[in-house]
Amino acid sequence: MIVSNRADKLRNKSYPRESQDTVGVQALVAPVSSKQPAKSARAPRKKAAASADRTVAPQSAKIKFGREVCGNLDAAEAREWIVTNGIGGFASGTIAGCETRRYHGLLLAALRPPVARTQLVTGLDEIVRYGGAEYSLATHQWAGGVVDPKGFLNIESFRLDGMMPVWTYALADALLEKRVWMRHGENTTYVEYTMVRGSSGVELDLKALVNYRDFHGSTHAGNWRMKIDPVENGVQVMAFDGATPFYLKCAGAVYQPRHEWYRNCFLPVERERGLDDLEDHLFAALFQAKLKVGTTVTFVASTEATAGLDGAAVRAESAEREAKLVQSWLAENEKTAADSPNWLPQLVLAAGQFIVKRSMPEFPDGRSIIAGYHWFGDWGRDTMIALPGLTLATGRADVARQILLAFAEYVDGGMLPNNFPDVGGQPQYNSVDAALWFFEAVRQYFAVTKDGRTLLQLFPTLGEMIDAHVKGTRYSIHVDPADGLLYAGEPGVQLTWMDAKVGDWVVTPRTGKAVEVNALWINALETMAEFARLLARPGEGYEKLSAKARKNFQKFWNEERGCCFDVIEAPSVGNDAALRPNQLLAVSLPVTPLTEEQQKSVVDVCAQHLLTSYGLRSLAPGDPGYQGHYAGGPKDRDAAYHQGTVWGWLLGPFVLAHLRVYGDRAEAMRFLEPLGISVHMYGLGTLGEIFEGDPPFTPHGSIAQAWTVGEVLRAMREILNYRES
Repeated sequence: MIVSNRADKLRNKSYPRESQDTVGVQALVAPVSSKQPAKSARAPRKKAAASADRTVAPQSAKIKFGREVCGNLDAAEAREWIVTNGIGGFASGTIAGCETRRYHGLLLAALRPPVARTQLVTGLDEIVRYGGAEYSLATHQWAGGVVDPKGFLNIESFRLDGMMPVWTYALADALLEKRVWMRHGENTTYVEYTMVRGSSGVELDLKALVNYRDFHGSTHAGNWRMKIDPVENGVQVMAFDGATPFYLKCAGAVYQPRHEWYRNCFLPVERERGLDDLEDHLFAALFQAKLKVGTTVTFVASTEATAGLDGAAVRAESAEREAKLVQSWLAENEKTAADSPNWLPQLVLAAGQFIVKRSMPEFPDGRSIIAGYHWFGDWGRDTMIALPGLTLATGRADVARQILLAFAEYVDGGMLPNNFPDVGGQPQYNSVDAALWFFEAVRQYFAVTKDGRTLLQLFPTLGEMIDAHVKGTRYSIHVDPADGLLYAGEPGVQLTWMDAKVGDWVVTPRTGKAVEVNALWINALETMAEFARLLARPGEGYEKLSAKARKNFQKFWNEERGCCFDVIEAPSVGNDAALRPNQLLAVSLPVTPLTEEQQKSVVDVCAQHLLTSYGLRSLAPGDPGYQGHYAGGPKDRDAAYHQGTVWGWLLGPFVLAHLRVYGDRAEAMRFLEPLGISVHMYGLGTLGEIFEGDPPFTPHGSIAQAWTVGEVLRAMREILNYRES
């Protein structure tokens, strides 16, 4: 018996039966607000705002470290912070204050938002004179392993206020506080120093270190000379003719242009990654200021000549924006927010870091999602997987709509772009599943909003996408008329999310009929049949093709292992019995083509062999090719990327599949807890990309990953809304 379970309890509130029977075309095309419709049971806005204030304040103090971490260089440099500007730019570094990656810096500007990210300002070499003594706040590492100065030893504490990093330095009896943030919508970074305590004033020297390079690169300066000219309150830096000028300013400070290279700065993480681990930075300007107790000075780095210098005003904007993010989440989840773990509001703030502006002629207010920081751009697959959690689960359905409409404009040959090159140019269409995740994102959007106008707008594009897959499109992606299943792949290409490639070597080619691709395909067909019925459009073809694919999905069942083959009908391989987590989507998606007994077996097998504290292994230990460690140069790391490495985002499908099978809400929540509390390590206040497959599951990859954060938020919402029978 094939189990469809259209009315399954996990179904994200999609298509409730009474809606199916009563919503007509006229109701669907009625004008809708750009904001999510208010619910009759929703608390008044003032109440929600008050709740947001109560949530933000305690949460901002939860990620905090004292000298036990700050004074230990290994521990302090292993914890990284990041702030973003909503257009692709960011600032990032370590608790210790030293740069360990090429991606660290105070201003990595998106010169063609959200791409063309360029390191402009590396950091500040800070010296404080107080009570006749001199203290360094900065920490630098040099070739040969020398650490000098050791400013991390002066850090008494570090915390996040929302997503804003805050250091407190203890200098004898004085306390100096430092904060870093960016202005939303601008390539502008603020660094604020406040003297909290002291028996006299301090003198503060800020040596601004700059660069001008692609954020993936490194600089070996040679005799490179930049043009540094005084302007009001600071200097303008022109790296070379044709470069984007940028500005270093500090109101109330004495300043002077300089031109001295700091050479051979050491980047230990780049050495671990097998990449160039030395870099040069230019000391471009010196700013000197005096501070008394209770006073503040703010350094500003920007590509805007007229960037505001009033740090307090811009910081208030940032705090208000974060409060609104939590307020939207509380309003959307008012019935369950009180039951949420204390790390969940922090992830709501982290979710906002990934949403960026991507303007288009047709959609000047278009939005997209950065797949991960530091090095990813906006990818189609990652965007669609992350979208429900980052936007719908956080009460930002208007942003979800902007993203869906923007990406619909890029559909070509029935496919969604896999990624947008950082250097510009045409998007790349080399993903079989990005388009299928688009259907799932639209389904969840409509389930939450009942936005018929947007559905009508997207429906023709969705229909064309199905047609293109039936007829066949790039890379031999086509529906097999014999069984209704989707085939994809050609030699030399990697089309699924397991997309590592080293030169001409595709590590996990997965050519053939991949299990998660066909689970997504069946759900896309079911979604289209449902949409067609709601819009009074022909949908019989979708229903017939779905029924055929669901029936033949049984080809994936591997009786010997009690789970699904990962790929069937693969060239020269046949049916691939490797134990991978992809099959979980055949259980976690709304429509499952597996029997109840098969669903339970899939969940149990994956739990026993793939589940870890922070996500699921991409390949089971004991399977040929398993690699439990993720280390070495690019080739070594890519070879391990999907061969045992743990992926945090997979915990979402796993816990929802487990919830479907066992109906145990408390148990499902417990699976998420270890990953949720990892906001205290690696990327602070957010969730990273991957972990090693062997204990202790050391984190690696990007420090902030959109689909990890998104899937935890989405899964937690589903769990909290789940009602056990």
